[in-house]
Amino acid sequence: MQFSLGPILYYWPKAEVEAFYQAAADSQADVIYLGETVCAKRRELKTKDWIGLARELAESGKQVVLSTMALIEAPSELTMLKRYCDNDDIRIEANDVSAVQFLSERRQPFVVGAAINCYNPQTLKQFVDLGMTRWVMPVELSRDWLVNMLNGCDALGIRDQFEVEVTGYGYLPLAYSARCFTARSENRAKDDCELCCLNYPNGRLTESQEGQAVFVLNGIQTQSGQCANLVNDLPSMQGLVDVVRLSPLSLDTLHWIDKFRANQAGTQPQPLNHDCNGYWHHLAGMTQVIG
Repeated sequence: MQFSLGPILYYWPKAEVEAFYQAAADSQADVIYLGETVCAKRRELKTKDWIGLARELAESGKQVVLSTMALIEAPSELTMLKRYCDNDDIRIEANDVSAVQFLSERRQPFVVGAAINCYNPQTLKQFVDLGMTRWVMPVELSRDWLVNMLNGCDALGIRDQFEVEVTGYGYLPLAYSARCFTARSENRAKDDCELCCLNYPNGRLTESQEGQAVFVLNGIQTQSGQCANLVNDLPSMQGLVDVVRLSPLSLDTLHWIDKFRANQAGTQPQPLNHDCNGYWHHLAGMTQVIG
């Protein structure tokens, strides 16, 4: 089993992003995803900066993947997407079907990200035929669903043609919208947001009237209010999952990679505190299952 660092989903200053990836180069992550996937207005790093970082990390021995935007809204964003796809030496994670089209036309292998709705083996076969080599399972699906999906892929004769990646740590993107919820929470228009996402390095928490964490607002993303953590569910992934993804929250995420790697056989379980793992167990997402 391999472990990956997903793309940074939040808006961090350029110096913090570069410091994070300098540390990531020495971490136990096997795969590192890079790039802006949430909002094209987040320009602390330009496309050339992401590509430069990708090449530096590849030289350190990491498998590197450039992640595309999950919601394409403007011609300028298509131009940026094409620049990503024109890099034949760096694999791309497609988070929008337009990226799949560009990559399939170029006959480039690609990763299908969790932002693309894919819930049955027939859809996976279409992506395999177009060049998919890894599928990142949508965050709300369960182990039982994955088993059924892979059994269906066996029947279609494609099971050995792609890897399976599961999001194992981080706040889960549950929905995307053309609106910017972070700007709205500050009574700002999206076009006049003043880049307020910089004020919330791990998104803006929203609570119920009873004080329960419900959602995290991250630009156009609505995320889970609790951090998902499947560190103690790794034994149940054996034979099903090839890569487990950790979504960066801070430098501490790199220490979680060590904890995940140490607990692959379930011999070093970790306290979950307020984290959740319900979706994996086919329960409400904010549920915490122990044992």
